[in-house]
Amino acid sequence: MRPVTHRLSAAAFAELATGGGGEAALAELRAAQTSKHRLLVRLAAEESGTAARAYETLAELEADAPGEVSDCLRHPAVGAWALRACRGQADPGRLAAVALAAAVRAGAACRLEVPVPGGRLVLPSLGLLTLPPDGQERVMATVEPADGGARIHAGGRAFQVRPGRDGQDWQALHRMSFGPDTTMTVDDLDPHRWLGDDVAGRLPPARRRRWSTCLGHAWEILRTRHATVAEEVGAAVSVLTPILGTAVEQRSASARDLFGTIALSDPVDGIGMALTLAHELQHIKLYALTDLVTLTLPDDGRRFYAPWRPDPRPLHGLLHGAYAHAAVAAFWRRHLTDPEHGAKAEVEFARWREASTQVTTTLLDSGGLTEEGTRFVATLRDTLASLDGEPVSAGAAERARLMAEAHRRSHSPG
Repeated sequence: MRPVTHRLSAAAFAELATGGGGEAALAELRAAQTSKHRLLVRLAAEESGTAARAYETLAELEADAPGEVSDCLRHPAVGAWALRACRGQADPGRLAAVALAAAVRAGAACRLEVPVPGGRLVLPSLGLLTLPPDGQERVMATVEPADGGARIHAGGRAFQVRPGRDGQDWQALHRMSFGPDTTMTVDDLDPHRWLGDDVAGRLPPARRRRWSTCLGHAWEILRTRHATVAEEVGAAVSVLTPILGTAVEQRSASARDLFGTIALSDPVDGIGMALTLAHELQHIKLYALTDLVTLTLPDDGRRFYAPWRPDPRPLHGLLHGAYAHAAVAAFWRRHLTDPEHGAKAEVEFARWREASTQVTTTLLDSGGLTEEGTRFVATLRDTLASLDGEPVSAGAAERARLMAEAHRRSHSPG
């Protein structure tokens, strides 16, 4: 359970600055985030005796089942909880639930006192047990290995827990395939899965099937048109979390403290899901990168017009938007000749290519980038310049221009 010091390699930095990175760069980011989680968990364990015992249990489990313990610690909601616990905003005793989850995964026995607020025992990365409503805020819980999962004794009852399968008073987190070798967990239960006020509840089976279908279509689109993006999504994205949206528009978001999570509303179709993954992947990468490399100077209060937002943004927010929308432009470039999507692709490509280029100029002229940040944005601008030779129809170019002008008139400060 010892944290490791990480430095991003020059090669990974250079690749990430182009907007890409590939599996090798993503492996460096993922390793650093895993160590970050471990450090936060270690700090949280120092906050209470219960957490300290849970930490010892995790260390014992790791000796025999390092992969299963690592999977638990990497789960995005574990990192988000640990950070909040270190800030005094969450119960450090929840580390016992992490240890119980690791024991279930490892097929090992375990006995710990665990908090059960409201009679709910969340096992991070696995699911939720609902205990009898007797008002106890903490109970002793025992994990006993069983075929296909475990039996958990808590609150005077025994529960059968099988990962991925619902049961009596047990709601499992379900997993969806992203290609033949990768699965993603739908976390619609953990209270730390998303901290926005737009978090949604449990996905019913019919909607979950719809998500799975769209994710399968997205995989096919990315595999055939965007192979590097598919590789990076498989390496970086481990959790999908439902948030509120509308019936005709898919909303999505990511967060610095939830590496590996994409929050999204119900997907509309496969290409929309593919675009969401490509877009949010960039935010995930940039959040992880800026944990290792400082790209912007401290916020000086200035706010800048962003062609994709209704509100002016601080410099670091502007950088995130430019990085993500450069990827949006690159995504649509690969669909310019699609019989079904070509007309839309031309407009979207033209609009976001120009918008991202303009914003890289704003960033470079701002005086608010570090030396590394200047190199990063200059490389991104060069990547965008390589798209300039891609022709679009006069009609698409005009539509993109009119949309950009309308947005600026409505949202530009002053």
